[in-house]
Amino acid sequence: MGQVPPQKFDAEYVAHLRELLDIAVEQIGPEHRTPAAKARMAETLVRNAADGITDAHHLMEVTVRAGEDAAN
Repeated sequence: MGQVPPQKFDAEYVAHLRELLDIAVEQIGPEHRTPAAKARMAETLVRNAADGITDAHHLMEVTVRAGEDAAN
């Protein structure tokens, strides 16, 4: 089975993803804003973006969900 080549994002898109992550972190409870939760959220965000999802609303939704799941 072949590997999928890594997705490359330009600096502007990386800044956009960072902004989405910051907004998503604010959407989970303060008591759950741990480094581990934020790391899981970032991983989810980048994985989905690399899979070709470009809709900011959808990216935000799955990222917040990952943060909520990490808290449980």
